[in-house]
Amino acid sequence: MLLPPLFLRCFIDINIRQANPADARVIAEFNLLLAIESEGLALDPATVSTGVTALLADAAKGIYYVAEVNGVVAGQLMITYEWSDWRNGNIWWIQSVYVRQEFRRMGVFRELFKYLHALARRQKEVCTLRLYMHSENHTARRSYEKLGMHKTQYEVFELEFESESQSRK
Repeated sequence: MLLPPLFLRCFIDINIRQANPADARVIAEFNLLLAIESEGLALDPATVSTGVTALLADAAKGIYYVAEVNGVVAGQLMITYEWSDWRNGNIWWIQSVYVRQEFRRMGVFRELFKYLHALARRQKEVCTLRLYMHSENHTARRSYEKLGMHKTQYEVFELEFESESQSRK
């Protein structure tokens, strides 16, 4: 008999920690899966791996947090920073949210978010948590709303530049 995820949630121990260089492979794997699942994008694995390694080596770029269940990395999120002169504080952007399929609907993202929320509340310079998501990702939208987040009046615009790795192809 397969137990429902809500039942299993009562029996799993989720440990949240800051990621380290040893987590680079699984984080890159999760990011590749995230792009495919959320936007149908097949990213270049070498570029993603290099990007993950760069961030793990330089906290000024951002920080990854991972959720472990029985020593297995079950989920992740990354924060990056934006200084707001209007608020005289840092906005923490939540990015690269991914939960391994077999751990979904067990509270892994909720625990990651609770950890990050508590961490942000202890830092006086953090004034808000934000994220952006693909507009068609209704499952993610429901998850974020359940955590108290809401849609803002802001829209995201982008002007993409060709990277060196793209121009060499």
